[in-house]
Amino acid sequence: MTKLHDLHQQQQQSPWIDNLTRQAITGGGLAKLRDDGIRGVTSNPTIFQKAISGSDAYDEQFRSLIASESVDDAYWDLVIDDIRHALEIMRPVYDASDGVDGFVSLEVAPALAEDTAGTIERARHLHDTIAQPNLYVKIPATAQGVPAIEQMVAEGRKINVTLIFSLERYGQVIEAYIAGLEAFSGDLAPVVGVASFFVSRVDTEVDRRLEAIGSPEALALRGKAAVAQAKLAYQLFLARFSGPRWQALADRGARVQRPLWASTSTKNPAYPDLLYVDSLIGPDTVNTMPDATVAAFDDHGEVRRTIDEGVDDARRVMDDLGKLGIDMEDVASTLEQEGVAAFCKSFDELIQALSDKANALHAG
Repeated sequence: MTKLHDLHQQQQQSPWIDNLTRQAITGGGLAKLRDDGIRGVTSNPTIFQKAISGSDAYDEQFRSLIASESVDDAYWDLVIDDIRHALEIMRPVYDASDGVDGFVSLEVAPALAEDTAGTIERARHLHDTIAQPNLYVKIPATAQGVPAIEQMVAEGRKINVTLIFSLERYGQVIEAYIAGLEAFSGDLAPVVGVASFFVSRVDTEVDRRLEAIGSPEALALRGKAAVAQAKLAYQLFLARFSGPRWQALADRGARVQRPLWASTSTKNPAYPDLLYVDSLIGPDTVNTMPDATVAAFDDHGEVRRTIDEGVDDARRVMDDLGKLGIDMEDVASTLEQEGVAAFCKSFDELIQALSDKANALHAG
């Protein structure tokens, strides 16, 4: 038994891996992580850009695909092939958990972040094409993404909402999930979802603003905003998934949309390497971690409920940030724009690299 197993069995938090490569699929790495206690997989355009550009494992399949289809279509075929095999590896976890874990997440194209109709169309396409019960389609929590999320849930589709950076937007995401369930006429029990609340990037941006202020009061708040906001997000989760409105859905078999802590590797080397893991442990949550953070947690993580410790302190941190002029909604807007732009950049760079490879093959 590993600490990853303990995390789930003792604290009802699901550790997922925030990475996916063909080598991990074919070489047994993902199956080993599953056996060690990893209960799900997340991917994004940057992960696939690194996986495909940094390996020759995709070259043979790409050569075959490019003979009869476009570079863009070939990209999606490569990615969907990886997702299908990862879904197969994680399916035992899905079955054993009664459909709570064992998911693999695939994101819609990042260029659709501000296109509600396009996001709906693409999310349907991915769900229908892959047609596996343990697939999560990821939709970003942009203003245009939120109505797409509600529509997908209203159709009974399983969605991982990504790029949530603020409490206000998180509240809108919860509302989209609940309203979608209310609109769905079928069996609610299979319709699950997660809401990916990003953590470490919040500290990166807030710390930058605090250092620009430079006062002792400001500098003393560095490294505190992200955990504080996540703890308050959990309080919002508890409040919204209770009461008469939620109970009416629960009576129909509905399951909560679990908070998923994302971006949990520590970006600032001055901070503890497990700051965004050890501080956010609690029931009905997920923590998706890159490989190094998974290894660090299994080595020296502390399996203890911490998510609702220091909630009053968390509120004080947020109040103190406000008094210093740190606008958390502006922080969130900045991070959302940067997140979408980063995924678009990764996607475009990969398509360009594949185009160059295709041109070389055709020339050869």
